[in-house]
Amino acid sequence: MPVQVWCLSFRQPYAGLVLDGVKTVESRWRPLLAPLENQTLAVHIARRDWEGDEWRAVLSGPLGMNRAQIQALLESGERFGRGVVAGLVDVGRTWLCPASSSSSQEAELQHLEQSAVLTGLQEKHLTHLSNPRWLKEPLRAHGGRDLWTVEIPDELLP
Repeated sequence: MPVQVWCLSFRQPYAGLVLDGVKTVESRWRPLLAPLENQTLAVHIARRDWEGDEWRAVLSGPLGMNRAQIQALLESGERFGRGVVAGLVDVGRTWLCPASSSSSQEAELQHLEQSAVLTGLQEKHLTHLSNPRWLKEPLRAHGGRDLWTVEIPDELLP
């Protein structure tokens, strides 16, 4: 019996980084994932890439990855190609990142940037993601704007 879950499209490399457990915080300008707290979210890999490469600076800087490690991570994220539902992740709490941070909050902000693999999180809604898992095979699907539902056949579940 297929499982129906909410789905969200992620651009690469973020889809792969979520499913490989590197990205554990999702950031959005509005609290899109807040209603899904304690639920499972399907991860759709968008056809387009993320514009900008701040993710590369976070991986090579604070996360200390070398070029070969980053390349291996990118290749892992492309294993199913684009335009597919590729995996599942559990949705945690959503909160608003403060506009400005005091020096005592600076370390927490840096940790959040590492977890989001993104800089400039101020005033964004952040959501914890955990328990990422790849499907056994990709499920072809057209991406959508915001959240939509998708039916995942039992035989594809990890």
